[in-house]
Amino acid sequence: MAGLTALQAVRSIGTKFDGTGTGANILITAASGGIGTYAVQLAKLGNHHVTATCGTRNLELVRSLGADEVLDYTTPEGAALKNQRGKKYDYIINITYDGKWSMFKPALSSHGRVVDVASCCENYVASVMTLFARKKIATMVMTMKKEELSFLVELMKGGKLKTVIDSRHPLDKAADAWEKSMSGHATGKVIVEM
Repeated sequence: MAGLTALQAVRSIGTKFDGTGTGANILITAASGGIGTYAVQLAKLGNHHVTATCGTRNLELVRSLGADEVLDYTTPEGAALKNQRGKKYDYIINITYDGKWSMFKPALSSHGRVVDVASCCENYVASVMTLFARKKIATMVMTMKKEELSFLVELMKGGKLKTVIDSRHPLDKAADAWEKSMSGHATGKVIVEM
């Protein structure tokens, strides 16, 4: 589900995986989580310049996934979403529940758009209010599509996409796995083994 969500978010901004894309300047929030680790890799495969946010302990991991710039959200620059080049973002893929339209709007280019995977009430309202605006936010809900799942599997088989695993838990410790996953601080995916 995390891979499909990331793929649909990256495709929703017009990403092409056939080498014909021109690439955009994009920001991916919560880039070290389950969806984020896939989103960074997929955005790079789509030829985008990727700036990503994560906490201090995951900066190197996110760089290793292909991010061009990594912002530590615990620093003033990272919290302000300011990249080193000083450029505004064409697109922001928001994966954190703390991400608000009011925070993203100043970081967008004149026709920038936010794809909101982790919507909050403020962002739902903003998605209606910005429907006809130049800067927009749109909420996204993942839908299961067999052809997209097959595409992800082929990327994995070809070594172009990898799954980052935070931890593995036996079935009798599923509650611990759930707690870790819901903490918002898992790095990649939390696995329950049956």
